[in-house]
Amino acid sequence: MILSCQNINKSFGDKTVLENVNFQLESSEKVALVGANGAGKTTLFRLITGEEHPDNGNIIIASDVKLGYLAQHQENVFSKSIYDELLYSRQDLLDVESELRNTEKLMQSTHDSNELEDLYAKYERLNHFFEYNNGYALESEVTGILKGLGFEESEFTKSASKLSGGQKTRLALGKLLLSKPEILMLDEPTNHLDMNAIIWLEGYLKNYSGTVLITSHDRYFLNSIVNKVIEIEFGKSTVYRGNYTSYSEKKAQLRKAQLKAYLKQQDEIKHQEQVIEKLRSFNREKSIKRAESREKVLNRMERIDKPQELNDSMRLILEPELESGKDVLSVTSLSKSFPGKELFKDVSFEIKKGERVALIGNNGTGKSTMLKILNHEILQDSGEFTPGAQVEIGYYDQEVSFSDLDKTLFEEISDSYPELTKTRIRNLLAAFLFTGDEVFQTIGSLSGGERGRLSLAKLMLSKANFLVLDEPTNHLDMTSKEILENVLNDYTGTLLFVSHDRYFINQVATSVMELSHTGIVKYAGNYDDFKAEKEKLALTSINEPESGSEPNTTDSESKKDWLTQKNLNAERRKKESAIKKLESEIEKLETRSEEIDDLLSQVEIATNSAKCLELSNEKGEVLSQLESNYEKWEELQMELEELNS
Repeated sequence: MILSCQNINKSFGDKTVLENVNFQLESSEKVALVGANGAGKTTLFRLITGEEHPDNGNIIIASDVKLGYLAQHQENVFSKSIYDELLYSRQDLLDVESELRNTEKLMQSTHDSNELEDLYAKYERLNHFFEYNNGYALESEVTGILKGLGFEESEFTKSASKLSGGQKTRLALGKLLLSKPEILMLDEPTNHLDMNAIIWLEGYLKNYSGTVLITSHDRYFLNSIVNKVIEIEFGKSTVYRGNYTSYSEKKAQLRKAQLKAYLKQQDEIKHQEQVIEKLRSFNREKSIKRAESREKVLNRMERIDKPQELNDSMRLILEPELESGKDVLSVTSLSKSFPGKELFKDVSFEIKKGERVALIGNNGTGKSTMLKILNHEILQDSGEFTPGAQVEIGYYDQEVSFSDLDKTLFEEISDSYPELTKTRIRNLLAAFLFTGDEVFQTIGSLSGGERGRLSLAKLMLSKANFLVLDEPTNHLDMTSKEILENVLNDYTGTLLFVSHDRYFINQVATSVMELSHTGIVKYAGNYDDFKAEKEKLALTSINEPESGSEPNTTDSESKKDWLTQKNLNAERRKKESAIKKLESEIEKLETRSEEIDDLLSQVEIATNSAKCLELSNEKGEVLSQLESNYEKWEELQMELEELNS
C-alpha cells in the first residue's frame, strides 16, 4: 500500500461532496478517478495533497513517498527559457553533477592517501545516485519530454513567461514528469494536448515506474493506461478492476442487477401492502393482528434505493427536415495560408450522404480553419468547394457568439423553439450539464466552454442535414458524451467533425480524414481502423524498394493483398449493418402480425366486418413484406458467408 483513503467525508456548507470514501493505491498501479462533473474528484485530489482537510476519515501516505500533482487550473509562473525551466526542475541532479565535477578536481589535486580514499568513497556515492536517477541522460530526457508534449526544438530558447495558458500547463506537466514522484496525480492532463502529444503521454505513463492517479474525460486515454477505476458517484466510492471499458461494462451489469433487486423488492412491498390492507378490511381481531405483524416486518425491511439512471426523456432525437442529395460536399484543390504560415494546400475530397467523417491532424494543420471555410466564415486562397443539392449546414463552433447576452439559457432555447415544452427544454439543457437553477442564469455570465455547450444544445434541435462540428465533446462529461454519441449515431443526415477524442471518433465515425500541410488522406472506418491502416502502410513503406531498384514483387503482392482485404472488410461491415437493420424491421413486422391476430380474436372486432376486413388486408401486407424481408435476409447472409470464406 502506497496511499490509503479511509472513510473520507467532506462537506461544503450543507452540501455533502464525499461520504465514506474508501480505496487504496498500490505501488506502480495506474488508476483512473471518474465521476460526473461536480462529483468531487478535484476535491479528493486536494484532500490527498493536503490543500484541503477531510471533515472525517484518514488519508495515509507511505513514508518517504513524494506526491506530484498537476491541477486542472493552476497559476504557472516561469522566468527561464522553456528548456531551462524543465532542466532546472531537477536541480537536485544538477547539484550532484556539480559536486561530482568538484570532487573529480579534488581527486586530481590531492596527494594525501586518506583524503583520497574519502574522496573516492564520496565520488562513488554521488555517482551511484546520479546514475540511478538517470542523470547522464537528463538533457536528452528533457528534449524528449518537450518534443513529446508538442514543443518544437526551435522554441526551446523561448521565454516560458510568454507562453499561452495551455502551453504553460504543458510545460508544468513536463516538469512534473521529469521530477518522477512516487505518486503522480494528474487532473485532466490531456486538455491542452494534440493527438500526437496524447499518444506520447500514454506511452510515457504506461511505462512509468511509479503510481499514477488520473482524472480525465478522455476515455480512450484511460483505456490505454489504467488497470483500476475508482468511481465517485453521489459522494460514495466504488472500485473496479480493469480499464475504462471493463469498468463501463461492469457498472452496467451492476446497475442492471441493482435495478432488478429494487423492482423485485418493490413488487414484494406492494404485495405485502395489499395483503395488509385486505386483512384490515376483514375487521377481525385475528386479521388485524396479522396485519400489524406484517406491517412491523415491512417497516424493518432494509429498503433498496432505486438506481439513478439516465432519464429516458433525455434521449435526444436529431432528424433533418429535408433529405439531401447523394453528393453532400465536393472539395477541389483547396489551399489556405496566413502570413508566415501555410496551413494546407491542394486539398481535395468528397463526402457522400450518410457519412460521418472525422477530420484529424496535428495542431496547426488548419482543421478548424477548414470548417470555417466550408461554413463561409473564412475565404480560401485557392480551390473551390461545392455543397450538394438540398444541403442544409448546421455548424458548431466553440467560439460562437450569441446576439443577446442578457437572455437566460432557458429563454435562448424557448425563444428559438417556442413549440418545445418546459420539460423538454430542461431535459435538453440537463443533457449538456445545465441543471436546476442554472437554466436561469444569463448567457453573459457563462464561461467560453459553457457557451459552447449551450450552442451544441441548440444545434441538437436543428433540422440541418449536414452537421459540421468543431471539437463537440470539449467541456462535456462522460455521460453527456454518451448522449451525444447516441444522437449522432441515430442521425440520418451527414456529419463532418473535428475531434481529438479518439473514443468518440471510434463510436461515431464511418471514415477518417487525416489533414496535413501537404494534403489530405481518407480512410474507411473509425479511429482504430485508421490506426491499423496507418501501421500497415508504414510497414509497407519500410519494405518498398529504393528508387531506381527492381520492384519487390512480394511486397507489391502483399500490398495488393492488404488492399483487397481492406475492401473486403469494408464490404463485410456494410453487409453486417444491412442484416442488422433488416432483422430490426422483421422483428417489428412479426410483432405487428401478432398484434393483428390478437385484435382479430377479440369479440368486438370479430363482429365488426369493416374492421375485420381492414385488419385482414393489413395482415396480408405485413406477411407479404415479411416474406420479402426473409428472402432479402437469406440473400445477405449468403453474400456475407461468401465474403467470410
